[in-house]
Amino acid sequence: MWGRFSSPTRSMSSDVEETPDMDYWCEDWMSNLPKELLDVPLTHLAIPGSHDAMSYCLDISSPLVRSESDLFKVLDGLCCCLTRPTVFKWATTQERCIEDQLSMGIRYFDLRVAHKPNDPSSELYFTHILYTHVTVLDTLWSVASWLESHPKEVVILACRHFEGLSNALHHFFICNIKKIFGTKLCLRQEADWSLRRLWASGRQVLLSYDADVASRHADLLPGIPYWWANERTACSAINFLEWNKQLGRPQGFFVAGLNLTAYRNYIITNPKESLRTMTLAQWKSLSEWVKQQTPGSDPHSLNIIAGDFVGLLPLCPLVVELNRKLLTDKKQHTENGC
Repeated sequence: MWGRFSSPTRSMSSDVEETPDMDYWCEDWMSNLPKELLDVPLTHLAIPGSHDAMSYCLDISSPLVRSESDLFKVLDGLCCCLTRPTVFKWATTQERCIEDQLSMGIRYFDLRVAHKPNDPSSELYFTHILYTHVTVLDTLWSVASWLESHPKEVVILACRHFEGLSNALHHFFICNIKKIFGTKLCLRQEADWSLRRLWASGRQVLLSYDADVASRHADLLPGIPYWWANERTACSAINFLEWNKQLGRPQGFFVAGLNLTAYRNYIITNPKESLRTMTLAQWKSLSEWVKQQTPGSDPHSLNIIAGDFVGLLPLCPLVVELNRKLLTDKKQHTENGC
């Protein structure tokens, strides 16, 4: 029933924790969903996402982003040989390139776009404290190329922050988005973004643009809510996500972020740690919570679940597997004669 998710010799649910490389089963997970789920709105599916998706290519020698505090910039200027390695290991949230993340099954990408200070060019980069080596437009062309070879997969690109972008740069960026994706961009007024409907129209890209200018473009979605706990421990992050669930899900797309955060005093007093070691050490608690979640239209259901180090941890198969629960719900609904 699950196409490439089925295997005669291996069970995804039984050994997923021991074999993170099983993410390769997820490369075409949307096109291999059971036909019963093809008319379910994407906002009701469980979709794996990548937090700070482009931080795998941060440039350790780049300027700090403008929003960093003046004090920190002064310290960085005085002893960058000490500050930069620490910043780099705590700012890096991913280790695999965007094409790899796509092939692992990631379909939501948290993209933080910026223009470098004092840069006379129109080049845009991604940021997470530092700027990336790769440019935004080159990355989007890579996504478009991947989609050409995966015509039934749909991606959600969440562009936000926009540090240093003037009105002219917003216009430049949006013009290039439309040039790169063209008719693959989904229109905002199409409320029912089910896979079957998107396949029929040839649309594969839902692009969220978290700036006021998005309202003037029919093929740009507004910002997508992201539940960010801003907590260091899995227990605290899970409590935050559960609290948000009790408030009820937003109507459209929304993200439950599994990403952990360390404050500077913790970073200073734990020099041997990194975001990678902290995340991996607490993955068991986070993954057990994911397994208990349910997609769908229920007020307490989840939609996009995003995390860090998606190339190291089996987030994709865990999240995609949640969609099986929708089949169970449909079966019970039918058996009850509804």
